[in-house]
Amino acid sequence: MRARYGVPLGITAVGAAGLAYAAGFEVRSFRLRRVTVPVLPPGMRPLRVLQVSDIHMVGGQRKKQRWLQSLAGLRPDFVVNTGDNLSDPDGVPEVLDALGPLMEFPGAYVFGSNDYYGPKLRNPARYLLEKTNGKHGLNGNAPVVNAVHNPWEQLRDGFDAAGWVGLSNTRGRLKLEGIEIALTGLDDPHIKRDRYTEVAGGPESGADLSLGIVHAPYLRVLDAFAADGYPLVLAGHTHGGQLCIPFYGALVTNCDLDAKRVKGLSRHRVGDQSSYLHVSAGCGTNRYTPVRFACPPEATLLTLTARS
Repeated sequence: MRARYGVPLGITAVGAAGLAYAAGFEVRSFRLRRVTVPVLPPGMRPLRVLQVSDIHMVGGQRKKQRWLQSLAGLRPDFVVNTGDNLSDPDGVPEVLDALGPLMEFPGAYVFGSNDYYGPKLRNPARYLLEKTNGKHGLNGNAPVVNAVHNPWEQLRDGFDAAGWVGLSNTRGRLKLEGIEIALTGLDDPHIKRDRYTEVAGGPESGADLSLGIVHAPYLRVLDAFAADGYPLVLAGHTHGGQLCIPFYGALVTNCDLDAKRVKGLSRHRVGDQSSYLHVSAGCGTNRYTPVRFACPPEATLLTLTARS
């Protein structure tokens, strides 16, 4: 009996333990990552930017809400929200409550597909299939039938009322004690709402720093930002791979970005031009796959320093 069933039962037990850890602990094990990026003009004081992303709020997620509220204690110079705030059509009040203390600081935002549409139950293996086929979201796939429409307008109105700058295929500016930050944002490439031609032209003259902001880090977008000379691009969307293999990393990115850059700071090069790219692993998950493994939920405090 032992020889015949011992190994399968052992594998089952290990799998069950891993699932319990991923769903019961790691998915709520919120972390703050700190990154330094040398992109400011020489002599300029450092700036601290808090990036939050992929909150995917579902009703009743009190620990996540309290953790997001606590981030205001970092006292950032400004906040960037790179989208996918919702995973529940009724989640807008809880998102605004969770981000309320952060909205006391200057900020900017873009939306992701889950701000516009509710998630649907899908086989996780489809992400591997899409990686193989090179088709992600609406980039090669047919539109979702009978999609649930989220009340994104309420989210937009709440952010706007707090003074945050909306960056859906547009430009905006933040003024911080004599420092001007120019921001260029795009709507979500995952559902083909990006319109780079509407914001093309590169960093604005007269600004102390220009940043590119987008939800999903598709290569066409990163190529455009880098070619136009943006020193830093902030993105989210990937969840850091969400289910990763220890000592190996992510299997998928849910876009055409390579898995080695699924989260954290890297460089994106186009010809002789390059930009820093920071991809946040985010702090939430799709409501139908509430698990993370070897990829804890996070926010990032980026300290921008002067170039050498």
